[in-house]
Amino acid sequence: MASHKTTTGDSTSISAMDFRKFAGSAALNDDLENAKSIGSYLERNEASMIPRSLPEHLQLLLKQKGMRRADVARGSLLDRKYIYQIFDGTKTPSRDKLIAMAFGLRLSVEETQTMLKLSENRELYVRDRRDAIILFALQRGMSIFKTNDLLYEYGYAVLGVPEE
Repeated sequence: MASHKTTTGDSTSISAMDFRKFAGSAALNDDLENAKSIGSYLERNEASMIPRSLPEHLQLLLKQKGMRRADVARGSLLDRKYIYQIFDGTKTPSRDKLIAMAFGLRLSVEETQTMLKLSENRELYVRDRRDAIILFALQRGMSIFKTNDLLYEYGYAVLGVPEE
């Protein structure tokens, strides 16, 4: 993933997004260190905890984005029934299917990387040519159609299309 650091002279600064993430993690770490019990810490910080499963995470993303599963199916080019099975936890999607879903959910790069990590898939890697094209598209908020045009143009497998 691209670095958010900028260097000016001898000083290095981090972006506001990185700072908020760092500050939030630091506050949670301080709270954990000062907690009288793990139960009280977990209860107090429930909203900051990552979901336990991919289906839980996907449901959370749907709610945050104000979307429906059908919207995800349309935006990912994946079969509606298959999308519902992923959300229900009855199907385990491949890495490419999850990336297609990231376009359907209109996820940021960071949200996509979190979803891939949570599903125990390899994150998008900027040194991998195909991944770099996908990262480029995600960074610019491109649709899956435009992303597939780029992937096809450079000779890579497209997203969201059933294998033959």
